[in-house]
Amino acid sequence: MSDNVVHLHKDPNPNPDPGPDAGGPLRLTVVPDPAPAPPAPLWVRSGRAVKQAATHERTTTAARAVARHGLYAVGGARIVARRAWDARTAARYERMLRAAEAAGNYEVAAEWEERGQRFRDARHRRRMDLLTAPVDAAKSAAVGTGMGIGALVALGVVLALATKNPGDVVTPLMAVVDLIHLLIVIVTVVWGPLVTLGPFLALLGLWAVGRHQQAAPNWALPERVRNGEGEPITPSIVVKALRDLGVPALARAIKEMGDAGASMLGPITIAGCGVEVDVTLPSGVSTNEVQSKRRKLAENLTRHEHEVFITIPQAARTVRLWIADSGALDEPIGPSPLVTDDTMTADYAKGKAPWGQDLRGDAAALSLYQRHLLITGLSNQGKTVALRSLALWLALDKSVQFLMGDLKGVGDWAMFDGLATTLIQGPTDEHVIQVTEMVEGAVEEMNRRIQAPPGTVFPPLIVLVDEAQVAFMCPAKDEDKRPYGGSKANSRYFMAVRKIHNQGRAVNVLMWQGTQDPTNENLPKLVREGAHTRASLALGTESQARMALGDKAVDGGAAPNLLRPGLDRGTLVVASDGITIPAGQSSITVRTHYIDDDAAEAITDRAKALRDGVTTLHAIERGTEHDPLADIAAVIGDAPRVRTKDVLARLATRNADAYGGWSFIDLKRVLDDADAEPYKSDGVKVVSRDRVARALANRDTEGSASADG
Repeated sequence: MSDNVVHLHKDPNPNPDPGPDAGGPLRLTVVPDPAPAPPAPLWVRSGRAVKQAATHERTTTAARAVARHGLYAVGGARIVARRAWDARTAARYERMLRAAEAAGNYEVAAEWEERGQRFRDARHRRRMDLLTAPVDAAKSAAVGTGMGIGALVALGVVLALATKNPGDVVTPLMAVVDLIHLLIVIVTVVWGPLVTLGPFLALLGLWAVGRHQQAAPNWALPERVRNGEGEPITPSIVVKALRDLGVPALARAIKEMGDAGASMLGPITIAGCGVEVDVTLPSGVSTNEVQSKRRKLAENLTRHEHEVFITIPQAARTVRLWIADSGALDEPIGPSPLVTDDTMTADYAKGKAPWGQDLRGDAAALSLYQRHLLITGLSNQGKTVALRSLALWLALDKSVQFLMGDLKGVGDWAMFDGLATTLIQGPTDEHVIQVTEMVEGAVEEMNRRIQAPPGTVFPPLIVLVDEAQVAFMCPAKDEDKRPYGGSKANSRYFMAVRKIHNQGRAVNVLMWQGTQDPTNENLPKLVREGAHTRASLALGTESQARMALGDKAVDGGAAPNLLRPGLDRGTLVVASDGITIPAGQSSITVRTHYIDDDAAEAITDRAKALRDGVTTLHAIERGTEHDPLADIAAVIGDAPRVRTKDVLARLATRNADAYGGWSFIDLKRVLDDADAEPYKSDGVKVVSRDRVARALANRDTEGSASADG
């Protein structure tokens, strides 16, 4: 059967006078298959087979391995020769001298010049000693031989006297002769194989040196070495990375140093999940030239950009490099001690909150004592969790009071219900108004504390606002046309925060704020600069990094804008005197512990167990009619008794207009009139819940009786 192809198609030249069929006639055309191509010549097929075999992966791998091990021996010979040359000549001193001069360190250059001169003097003395060495050696050999023979004969005489055999006089001497003969026989037997194996042993030694130093061209090395996978950081690698950085003055100085460019480096020390090294830059190279090329430096070190951190220590013309092990920063850190240790407590004044780990892998703890706090970053980077973990730790100090405003309102702070004195949750303008009035109430409490007698000790009051950018951007105005948001002098929220920043620290009234994506509009300059502890997660630009941390921290190497959004979630760059920062640095990078909602609720349950019970307000009552006795009962909550000063503070927070100016005398007057007067417990004045409740019940009963009458 034929394999020809039959095509059914329209006639390309139809009859100009078509018939009834307007489509034109159809024709069947038989198109024969093309003739098969003749087979390629044998020599072509052989060439293709040889090429395929020569370029096969196994062949290239084997060829590379053979070349690599052969070149190891060549490289090892070169290294050994170089070492021998350095040991016999002053070449090493000359290199170090040139390196010091190229780095601009002339004191070190003078020291190396002096050491080189001492080496030359000692070498000259050794060479002069060689002129008299043959004569001295001959004399020493003659004297040694004579003394040896004399000692052996003396030993033989003693032996002959002991054995009474005169022939024993030469016995020790003959024993030595026999020993020499035996050694000659051994050398005669071993010499031949030794001469045969000697070159191979020497070649093996050179190969071992070359293999240890990877002394082969890059193309011959294993793939993991060529790609830098798992490559340890060595002085030569760091110097090469700096040389190829693209800074002409730096490359030129390293070239003039020869192979002694490592003189720029301090010791390479293990630092957590990486290594750290200080680099003293040559004269004419500034630190910011290296800082600005962080990505290229990281790639030269076979690392990702986020795995190399460049900071500026105190020493002049010095940069400090921290280089992570490949992939180490992508591994999660362990759980928070707040979760693993259910016996942990907090101390506001003397303790530090366990926040996470620094890049070295050491625990990073933050002191919160009398420090205003600001945490910022892009959305969904872990800001709320980082801020909440600090509040969770501080909640374990039962003396600390909280006023909280969550302007996101999705329940991130719901576990503080029953723990915070005030908890407002929601994103609307009405919630901003409530939060603003809460902060203004804290200002009034601050003023009351400031006016107290000198030496009065006040419990810590933490005023915490999460998503504070919502408050700054709020367009709502009060009845006097004063805006709640904004950054002008008539902005109620802005001015309340500024007042706490100015004077709150002295009386333990502290402002904590969390905000996202900072700008001059949603985080005014005066507010962000009022925080003692400033921390930032990943940000978009360097200008935002300066807003978050300040110019000093960014100029010193802080770069939250180089953190990877999403991948570095929970990683903070912190500028604060409340955390241990390496000497000479202005910031530290912290990988914070993640505490989920369930764990947070367990921690707040422990915190509530430490307290007498707190009635949390979810709205601020201002400018309304009030019932002092009922309000006192409300702020006491479930606690059997509360100190009078705490009752006053809670009343001022509940209704600052009504109770902001109250003193102990005002409180005592109301309680005395209701027969619920304060009394002393453990040496301090307290208010009894039962007495107040009984007074309210009696008042209601009397009121009902009067109404019935």
